[in-house]
Amino acid sequence: MNDLLSVAPERFPDETARFALDGPAGKLECEARAAGSEGKRDAVAVICHPLSTDGGSMHNKVVTMVERALRESGVDTVIFNFRSVGHSEGEFDQGNGESDDLATVVAWARKVRPSATLWLAGFSFGSYVTLRNAVRLGAEGLVSIAPPAAGRGWDFGPIELPSCRWLVVMGDADEIVEPQAVYDWIDGLPEGSRPVLVKMEDTSHFFHRRLMDLRGVIKHAVKDWPPLPASA
Repeated sequence: MNDLLSVAPERFPDETARFALDGPAGKLECEARAAGSEGKRDAVAVICHPLSTDGGSMHNKVVTMVERALRESGVDTVIFNFRSVGHSEGEFDQGNGESDDLATVVAWARKVRPSATLWLAGFSFGSYVTLRNAVRLGAEGLVSIAPPAAGRGWDFGPIELPSCRWLVVMGDADEIVEPQAVYDWIDGLPEGSRPVLVKMEDTSHFFHRRLMDLRGVIKHAVKDWPPLPASA
């Protein structure tokens, strides 16, 4: 474990903090950032990265843009590396152990911000993990970026669907996740359980040259999600 990682703070940090949590398979590398005082909400978002075995990490550029968009929307944020990534210990576990990693980070967030609403966000594999655990962890907001609903080996069929606010953003030129498969999956969900879907034209899986547009889409979509900013 990197010596630069401190022990987990007892309260949510006022400035960016890198720290380690004791996870189910060893240490988990985390980073927490507080939103500015203007437009602050009583909410914390935990954000999950893409597939570990394909080089995904909490420093993926899509993850960092999602984090920025949510923090600029008044939400405190936590990013972390799943087991086996960066300075997080353990081995890749096909989404099962990664679900436990997410639960560990959420437990810390609830401990240090007990009154805060929980939002979850994820990109690609991270969106599978967050959706899979949204109901179990009591998420009240969910952001899914390029969810791999077909063709990547992740079974979305048995997932218990959340009743919270839910945004899906999908690039229509995604070369890794088949866009039409995602649209068909959403169309096949019960009407009351469908997310808000935003299709981004001429956009690849990693949102090349469209990251700022992604930021804008997220900020626009969540601006009226509860809890509303204190300044509102």
